[in-house]
Amino acid sequence: MLTDTRTTTVLPVSDMDRASRFYTDQLGLKEVGRLPDGSRTFDLGHGNGVSLLPAEEGSQTKHTVLSFEVSDISGEIRELEGRGVRFEDYDTPDIKTVDHIADMNGEKAAWFCDSEGNYLCLHQAP
Repeated sequence: MLTDTRTTTVLPVSDMDRASRFYTDQLGLKEVGRLPDGSRTFDLGHGNGVSLLPAEEGSQTKHTVLSFEVSDISGEIRELEGRGVRFEDYDTPDIKTVDHIADMNGEKAAWFCDSEGNYLCLHQAP
């Protein structure tokens, strides 16, 4: 059954070395594999992973492609900012952030981009 499987999120990157440094140095993930096509995979824990796939510039989308569920979003933001991650701030009719965090009916979320322009998110369940 699909509910019993491990997953790997595949993200397009135009500069593999730069992206790999971001995922290891700034997010603290461990690289666990390389494939002949040039893609690299990083461990997300619990058997899940993120794979970086070589792609042309502009292959990235403008929506969230990967979200990390955390128990202390403020603490995670501080830790990642300490490693150079820059969080997005929003002030729109749909989303308003305070200290980088949007409160959406009790669920908290904060967004940042990786080195390639992929939108990533931290979220904390209510």
